[in-house]
Amino acid sequence: MKLSAPKQVTWWVALVIGVVGILANLVTIPVLSGFAFWLVVVAFVLLLVAAFLPGL
Repeated sequence: MKLSAPKQVTWWVALVIGVVGILANLVTIPVLSGFAFWLVVVAFVLLLVAAFLPGL
């Protein structure tokens, strides 16, 4: 199994999603606060998938 670094755009997207998830957990954001945990999970899964797929 060969892992590759994610592209810079993918890394930034995952970072933004993760930060929004953390902020939604700390501060009440009406639409996102209910999904804060899942936003962080999506960010980590995106990075994991990007490490396995060389073009992502």
